[in-house]
Amino acid sequence: MTLPFTIRTAATTDADELLEIYRPYVETTAVSFELEIPTAARFAERIKRAVEKWSWLVAEIDERPIGYAYGSAHRAREAYAYSVETSAYVHASHHRDGVARALYTVLFRHLRELGYGNAYAGITLPNEPSVGFHKSFGFEPIGVFPRVGYKFGKWHDVAWLYRPIREKDTDDDR
Repeated sequence: MTLPFTIRTAATTDADELLEIYRPYVETTAVSFELEIPTAARFAERIKRAVEKWSWLVAEIDERPIGYAYGSAHRAREAYAYSVETSAYVHASHHRDGVARALYTVLFRHLRELGYGNAYAGITLPNEPSVGFHKSFGFEPIGVFPRVGYKFGKWHDVAWLYRPIREKDTDDDR
């Protein structure tokens, strides 16, 4: 059963609770290539930067976060300025409740309003649920970086997927 949840912009004060959602992805999976849980201060800084430049959203029930999604820089060079990477993390007890889909729907609306044109997602393989989710959201596979990350004593491949954020390019081709 899908529970009612709300979506709002993240705040730096959410860092502790969002880290608890993120923790199992770092500690027990290769979904994240982080090897250690970031500090709350560092995570709060990530939230602050994303809210200022891109978007970071939180899904919550009764004011308790159950998932989050954000856009961030695709690459640091200036020519990449209109492209973003997107990610979503949902608490295990709320998988398949429509949380990630709702978060991405709002996230892409925000990113489009901010003028971003392209979204990319990197997915550690194998991860058919995430690949399927992204494809259902309009992402198309564009390639695989073989053996790009080393975690838990083995190499991992990462699939890269792409989707346009805006349907048509503007006159200046951004």
